[in-house]
Amino acid sequence: MQYEQLKLEHQICFPVYAASRLITRGYKPHLEQLGITYPQYLVLMVLWEEEGITVNDIAAKLILNTNTVTPLLKRMEVMDIISRRRSTEDERKVLITLTEKGRNMRTAAAPIPLQLVEELQQVGITPQELMGLKMGLDRLVALLKGSGDLPL
Repeated sequence: MQYEQLKLEHQICFPVYAASRLITRGYKPHLEQLGITYPQYLVLMVLWEEEGITVNDIAAKLILNTNTVTPLLKRMEVMDIISRRRSTEDERKVLITLTEKGRNMRTAAAPIPLQLVEELQQVGITPQELMGLKMGLDRLVALLKGSGDLPL
């Protein structure tokens, strides 16, 4: 085939994309019990580590654009999970903090990662394989973030 490089089976992007979608789908029933989506869960994990950070900080940690994060945060504010307020030091910055409801969700969310690991084990993936995969993907993400525009 003249365009062998265009076969889906030769792409690194497709298995990463497919695995991401399938893992996100695995989270869905757990997150539905909390009444949140996977992107909202990611925002909560950032805020459970560090509260009172800016929209830009959240976007950077999640490797998203602020115009993607802002509507997500607005929906979370309507749900009374977070609050947004302008910084008193720099009016251009919006600080995000958890509400009591958002803080309390941490306890309910705590078992989710272990439940996902257990579900992956049921399909034959060992914890060691998961850790190896995570380390490899962490390295890939770090390299791609540091390289600017990579022609992938």
